[in-house]
Amino acid sequence: MPVSLKSDEEIASMRVAGRLAAEVLDYVGGHVRAGVTTGRLNDLCHDYMVNVQGTVPAPLNYAPPGYKPFPKSVCTSVNHQVCHGIPGERTLKPGDILNIDVTVIKDGYHGDSSRMYFVGEPSIQARRLVEVTYECMWRGIAQVRPGAHLGDLGAAIQQCAEHNGYSVVREFCGHGIGRKFHEEPQVLHYGRQGTGMALEPGMTFTIEPMINAGKAAIRELADGWTIVTKDHSLSAQWEHTVLVTATGFEVMTQSAGTQPPPAIVP
Repeated sequence: MPVSLKSDEEIASMRVAGRLAAEVLDYVGGHVRAGVTTGRLNDLCHDYMVNVQGTVPAPLNYAPPGYKPFPKSVCTSVNHQVCHGIPGERTLKPGDILNIDVTVIKDGYHGDSSRMYFVGEPSIQARRLVEVTYECMWRGIAQVRPGAHLGDLGAAIQQCAEHNGYSVVREFCGHGIGRKFHEEPQVLHYGRQGTGMALEPGMTFTIEPMINAGKAAIRELADGWTIVTKDHSLSAQWEHTVLVTATGFEVMTQSAGTQPPPAIVP
């Protein structure tokens, strides 16, 4: 499938969808605390999306080939859960780290973003993993400009992770996004500079590295969705949707509560 280059009108619609996804994360962050269940966080997000924003939660009943429909409106992945955690009865405990992954549909366009949250005070090791993973994402974003290659993004992310003693999950990647939840291209979070597709203005895709404190190996739980680290080590993930502009990049999933880039990224 060819990569979709978005028109000015489509880009305007995607800015709206991206901002709305980020605003869900702003809202739910105020409810992340010890004692709350991941199911409660899902319900809060669902209500905010449907009844406040007038958006559609894209994950709800999403069923790519080979998967049964995803039963909730957001993904909640705790501690050693890498991605696609299904919200439910799990109660958050002090020291947990949590990823909430939100995708909204507004006027036919998708906005996709995820953030990490601390439940109370994390361990030094957990905080460092979350901070380095955020840096990894931004190292990748900083490579985005016309003429750069997808391999440049992956190489920057991989180098940052491995320099800090962490590993990159290879089975999952970023993806093109627009009217469809998942479009071309696939955006690997590892690779070699100068390889892969060349970037062009109008491309829109997610950058969403999953970084493990231990080894990169993962496994799928019996629910058919939740991915965990095989060695039970902690995992972290951040995600933004990015537009390739004529001169560089624009992060499309920004809101009042969006964390600024780390100081090391110009």
